Order: sequence, then structure tokens, then C-alpha cells
Amino acid sequence: MIENNDKIGFCKNCLNFIKNTNNPCPTCSSRRITAHEEIFDLCVAHLDCDAFYAAIEKRDDPTLEHKPLIIGGTHRGVVSTCCYIARTYGVHSAMPMFKAMQACPDAVVLPPDFKKYSKIGYAIREMMYSLTPLVEPLSIDEAFLDLTGTQRIHKEPAAISIARLQNQIKDEIGITISVGLSHNKFLAKIASDFDKPNGFYVIGKAETETFLASQTIDLIWGIGKKTTQKLAQDGLKTIAQLQKMDPKKLISRYGETGLRLSKLAFGIDERVVTPERQTKSVSAETTLNRDLDQYKDLEDILWPLCEKVSIRMKEKGFFGRVLTLKLKTDNFKTITRRITLESATNLARTAFDQGIKMLAKECDGRRFRLIGIGYSDLSSANKAPPQNDFFAEDQTRLIAREQAMDQIREKFGRDSIGAARSFKKNTKKG
Repeated sequence: MIENNDKIGFCKNCLNFIKNTNNPCPTCSSRRITAHEEIFDLCVAHLDCDAFYAAIEKRDDPTLEHKPLIIGGTHRGVVSTCCYIARTYGVHSAMPMFKAMQACPDAVVLPPDFKKYSKIGYAIREMMYSLTPLVEPLSIDEAFLDLTGTQRIHKEPAAISIARLQNQIKDEIGITISVGLSHNKFLAKIASDFDKPNGFYVIGKAETETFLASQTIDLIWGIGKKTTQKLAQDGLKTIAQLQKMDPKKLISRYGETGLRLSKLAFGIDERVVTPERQTKSVSAETTLNRDLDQYKDLEDILWPLCEKVSIRMKEKGFFGRVLTLKLKTDNFKTITRRITLESATNLARTAFDQGIKMLAKECDGRRFRLIGIGYSDLSSANKAPPQNDFFAEDQTRLIAREQAMDQIREKFGRDSIGAARSFKKNTKKG
């Protein structure tokens, strides 16, 4: 990115075009100048809300503004997010809460309010859609946008439209976002992390290869810690080293990952911004207040999770063919076990019956701190294969029973009815 040069740019404060970017904005005297030789030719952006949950809580409670803030569960949970002050102490997302509190004992800890965050996230997304229909959400607080061709509609370059949205979100929502602008999704995602918070970073086509050559491999989005370690063991630590390698050798050594690395090392990303992201799975999990090793205790906790997943599946009209059980041991090792069902379903009872079979095999004395269940391989219709008469009759009874319960929930609320197992007093889960 080229800052404070004699090429044309714009003022992020008043959005006026500026030719001499070495000086403050002649209109508003701001020094928040963004300039790049390709800035008005690039149309793919990645927008990322800055410390989203924490930013909303600080917005709603000004007394938190200058305090380290962690959003997360109990001491048994993990950090959902944290503000930038807390990050200076080494706190980060997905860190166990007890470690976060050891790193920053004076932090204010608040439980997440997902209902509030979702409402604000969807409001921001609607603002994105005012710029372009090509919005690809990655999560509640980030998305890709493709503004190709929108200049004719908005009468301004894509960069100005995005900067205008950035200011609008700050003024109307009360939080900041960081913007990455480039010529593809891979580089736009990288760019948004380079100037946080409230940043606007540009990576142009002409500089792509040179820019990447100066970076380490862990900058590549989607390359996990284990892969990075494996590459390092092979002497590969920088993207410049990847650029010098024969793609055939990378593919031979690392398979599909090697093919991906050989392209991304040169900034080649042919993915397009896809407006609708297909839901791949529906799941529910809970972190336990204390470690458990008894099958019966874990079985009791599994049932309400199956009901929760079933309700979500039915609300979305989904049926799943694959069922996955998730467990996390007391030493934070994650275990996943899955089974492919004979037919796609969304029933709580089916999830539970199959889930406890997988659970029983894992209860061998190990202690668990988390349990979860979920459906995947989703479809919008129950394309069940023909079954024998006995199975069909049994399945019909299950469906009828859950449909009756669903109708009561719809009329009187989710908690109005459940299987007898749902109402067992259970203080083991968190």
C-alpha cells in the first residue's frame, strides 16, 4: 500500500478526492488520507467489524471504554472475543477463560448476548446490500463484497462507496469496521487485517507478488497451525520461498494444500463473491461446569442438545444425513465421531439414539469438559430411501410425536413442552 504520496487518493473523513496526498485534506484538514495507484480500479472488499462483541458492549456502556473487556462464558468456557486493550495482555479469541484471566486479571468479563449481536450484525449486512447484491457473509461480523459495475449506480468509485459505508456504520451503529480492498478475495481478506481498527488497506494487482514475497506463510488464510509447522520443518517459512518452488514439488509433498499454496503464493484466487452461503451443518454444544467421566451424566446432557439441534433444523427446513458427536477432554483435546444415517432426518430422537451409541464408545475413563451434537450433509427435503414396514411404522410414530410437540412449542413457546428427559433437574452443564 502506498500512503502519503503524490498519487490521487481520498480523505477518509470527508471522502473528497485529493491529488496531493502529502498534505492534509484541503476541505476538512484531516490527515486520514488513503492513496494508492490502483485505488479506484479495485472492486473486491473484505469488511470486518473490529472486536465486534466487545465493541457493542463498550458502545452500550461508556464506563467500559478504557477498560480491558472480555466477552466469554464462565471460568470453564473460552473467550468469544476481547477488546484491543485486553489483546495487549495476550488475550485472544478461543483462549480458555482461566488462561485469559491469568493474563489479564483486571479484565471486565461479560457473557455474550448473541441476540443483540445478531440484530446489529444483520443491520450492518443490510447496509452492505445497499451497495451491492454481491455480499458473501463469512460470519455475523464479516463479509466479502464485490462492487464491480456499481460505479454507474453510485456515481463514485467502489473505494469511495466502501469508505462511505465505513463512516456510516461508525455514525449510525456506533462501532468501527476495517476494510481490505483488492482484486480478489484472498488479498482483500489479508488487507483488512493490516490496518486495524477502523482501517482501510489496499493491495493492488501490480504489487501482489512483491507484497506477498515479503510475508510469512502463516499470513495465508486457511493454512492451519499444523500445516504451518510441517512447512517450517521442511524449511519453508516465507511466501517468497513458496514462489521459488516448483508447483509439482509442492503438490507432490503436500497434495491439495500444495496446489493451493502454489497459487496463493502469487495471489491467484479464482473464487468469486457468492451472495448466498450454503449452511453446511447445524449443531449445539455446551461447556460443562465440571469435568465428567460417567456415561449416564453425559447422556443426560446430550438429550437437550439434540432437542435444540432438532428445533433449529426444523425451523430452517433442513434434513441431515450425517450425525456428528463432539467431545473435548479435560486436556482440551477435541474428539469428533460421526455416522452416516440410512436416511436424512431432523428428529431429536434419532440424533439422541445414534449419539449415545457413539458416546458409549468414548466413555472409557477419560474426563470431558464439553459435549456437542450436530447434523450435516444437509438437504431441504427428506429424501429417505424405502424402509421395511416395521421401521416405517416406528419412524412415523416418532415424526408424529415430534410434530405434535413442535405445534405446542409454536403456540406456547419453546420451553412449553419436551420429552420427560428434558425436565430432569441437571446442574452439570454450563
